[in-house]
Amino acid sequence: MTEPKITELQPMPADWQRALAVVAHPDDLEYGCSAAVAAWTDEGREVVYVLASRGEAGIDTLEPAKCGPLREREQRASAAVVGVTQVEFLDHKDGVIEYGTALRRDIAAAIRRHRPELVITLNHRDTWGGIAWNTPDHVAVGRATLDAAGDAGNRWIFPELVEQGLEPWNGVRWVAVAGSASPTHAADASAGMERAVHSLLEHRSYIEALTDDDPETYVRGFLTANATATGERFGGRPAVAFEVFSR
Repeated sequence: MTEPKITELQPMPADWQRALAVVAHPDDLEYGCSAAVAAWTDEGREVVYVLASRGEAGIDTLEPAKCGPLREREQRASAAVVGVTQVEFLDHKDGVIEYGTALRRDIAAAIRRHRPELVITLNHRDTWGGIAWNTPDHVAVGRATLDAAGDAGNRWIFPELVEQGLEPWNGVRWVAVAGSASPTHAADASAGMERAVHSLLEHRSYIEALTDDDPETYVRGFLTANATATGERFGGRPAVAFEVFSR
């Protein structure tokens, strides 16, 4: 039997200066693509993080009123490790984020504020590769981000944003989805991998609630295994994969 041909992943677009990463929870980007972010900020590119929630429902042993501020602090520290200085929270309720016009409007407003050429989000499909069920928060935020990239350029959608001084922005050229089962592109993770490990380790409270393993062993093993597997389709270099949609 002939082995199926492995489709090589293309390098990520490089003709951009500003990126906006929009996800549901603290740690979503650290599990997904922070090694790529570290490399991009090293190159002098600007990356801003926008989180729909503060992850306040993420730790069973910690009530939301205490968990939210803790996870926000961990997220800001985590972002700083990979060169991201701007982190915003939209204050949608963790665990029950709803896809709809309110979420689209908030994300469109963020796109208009920051005027990125590249927008990044996380897997918006029902499953992770047909194996594990995705969470409703990821699905809602990923799908709303794809839609908001278009909403941001139309002054007649959410006209109240113009009244707030947020003029339309049609400069989004790509939306890149991390964690997709159908990736098309990849970014070299070699230079950013060590910082990606330390970035995820900043979410120590969440990780310690998630696993009984040693946090560093767990984090390093998870990130390097994923990067190595992706690298098999990217010239053998450890890499972060994205499904890229052009606009």
